Amino acid sequence: MQQTIHLENALAEIHLFDAGTGVKEYHVMIHVDAPTLTFALQLQAVENAYRQLLSEQLKGCVAAFKRYFVSDATNQIELIRESEPGDAAWAVIQQPPLDGTKLALWVYLLTGVERRFTESGLEEISHGGYRHLWLCGANSQQQGSHAETTEILNSYVERLRQEGLTLERNCIRTWFFVNDVDNHYAGMVRARNEVFDEQQLTADTHFIASTGIGGRQADPAREVMMDAYAIDGIRREQVHYLYAASHLNRTSEYGVRFERGTYVDYGFRRKIFISGTASINNKGEIMYRGDIRRQTARMLENVETLLSEAGASFEDVEVMVVYLRDMADYTVVKQIYDERFPDKPRVFVNAPVCRPGWLIEMECQADKKISTEYPAL
Repeated sequence: MQQTIHLENALAEIHLFDAGTGVKEYHVMIHVDAPTLTFALQLQAVENAYRQLLSEQLKGCVAAFKRYFVSDATNQIELIRESEPGDAAWAVIQQPPLDGTKLALWVYLLTGVERRFTESGLEEISHGGYRHLWLCGANSQQQGSHAETTEILNSYVERLRQEGLTLERNCIRTWFFVNDVDNHYAGMVRARNEVFDEQQLTADTHFIASTGIGGRQADPAREVMMDAYAIDGIRREQVHYLYAASHLNRTSEYGVRFERGTYVDYGFRRKIFISGTASINNKGEIMYRGDIRRQTARMLENVETLLSEAGASFEDVEVMVVYLRDMADYTVVKQIYDERFPDKPRVFVNAPVCRPGWLIEMECQADKKISTEYPAL
């Protein structure tokens, strides 16, 4: 079920998935509806909208994850820290919304679950036999994208170890935000490859669904930030990897290591995580250089093929994040999405993709009702 709610100086796009197990899942994208307001007033509008939703449409929900997309992280972070209620794992990334506002907020919420922070510093959302563990805004004081990424990942591996988990067995999704991605992405990739080797993540086993994208954190000297999601209680056979070999190649063929997509089966639902996906073919080549319309079409075709491999379609998508290198392409891309996906919660942000020739990238999450012998979420 999808719903758009107009609030004071804000707009909320809501997607509800209910498999009938007692756990309902909501993805909410809150946008500012008054771009001429100061940042303080725009933030107030978003926070007021969030509180109103929690008392009405989202009453009884527990927030698991929040991401603030902002226009100037360095100057805006303190106001966010002051107003953030701390009711979920949260992060701030400088990826300016392309609707002319200073921020947007993505929130993932559930009903019927328990929330706590573990001693390892991960946020835990638990229900039944599963623990869902979130880490947001992980960074490092090292110098350079390689050293920062190495420390971030090794620290995360240690946090998982404290929970009795491993990167290879339990991590489902990561996001890497790289400041000046054109220059610093290679260092992040090299460090990730090295840590994956140490943790036995190979092309013969599997990698992790991921987005690696341009984005700056509040400290301009820091080059890499990571968010991550892991699950305790899943069996290996519950986790599946998506390849869409007719349209895409294995990322390891061109030196990087992530899965194109991953899905996890529970008793009555299939959760699908589509990695950052661009206009690429199954030889790893950029398709339609310089043509935003054709790149968008090919990107959507790639995502659709990945979803199809999971037995799903765009009808099952709950939330989308769309990254544009050139903000001048926003009007064209928004028109395409408005025509094809008029009601999907989504946000368009200014964030360079990891190869300069890619003008656009998107990620999404989807849920589909199924029936298996695995324990329900």
